[in-house]
Amino acid sequence: MRKWIHIWLGCFVVACGVLILKHSDLVTGGTAGLSLGLSYLTQLPFALLFFVINIPFYIFSVIRMGLSFTVTTILSVSLLSVLTAADVWLPSFVISYWSGALIGGVLIGLGLSLLFRNQASLGGSNILALFLQKRYGFDPGKTNFLFDLMVVLTSVYTIGIVKGFFSIVSIAVTSRIISYFKQGNVSKKPVVKEEYVLPGEASLSK
Repeated sequence: MRKWIHIWLGCFVVACGVLILKHSDLVTGGTAGLSLGLSYLTQLPFALLFFVINIPFYIFSVIRMGLSFTVTTILSVSLLSVLTAADVWLPSFVISYWSGALIGGVLIGLGLSLLFRNQASLGGSNILALFLQKRYGFDPGKTNFLFDLMVVLTSVYTIGIVKGFFSIVSIAVTSRIISYFKQGNVSKKPVVKEEYVLPGEASLSK
């Protein structure tokens, strides 16, 4: 039960970050950022695009990460889709680029870190980042940043150079927070190297 409370809280925090970016007219990285960019371009709901775009990553996740991790991820993505869909009932508001980039980036980073620590993700580049960490020891924060950067750069045509710059600031903040919580508090744990524990660890180590 505690795990699912943490997952719900992580999704809620990420949803708040995504909505802040949306009201700043910025995008984030991964499938969430791609969905935001496409929603600006097509006027389709973010929640629908976010769920559909993640389907190929679910297939990869079942094969490489295990069924339990995949089910948890699908439930997390579904929960985030529902939470962000609640935006239609919120009052209209506007946030400056700087505030949106910093606050949105912090919230998304905190939410993702909480999900990662509870063997869950939000699909897309999250799945790839956790897989590469487990297989090759890559820092998931830095891996996410590279994927996110590619998404933001492809979204520049839609959102413009200025918004693209602030979107990059946002994903840099998110990446830094994920890396920090991945490493743990080094002052308290100077020797132990912390990693996110994933289902299917035995199969990945073969």
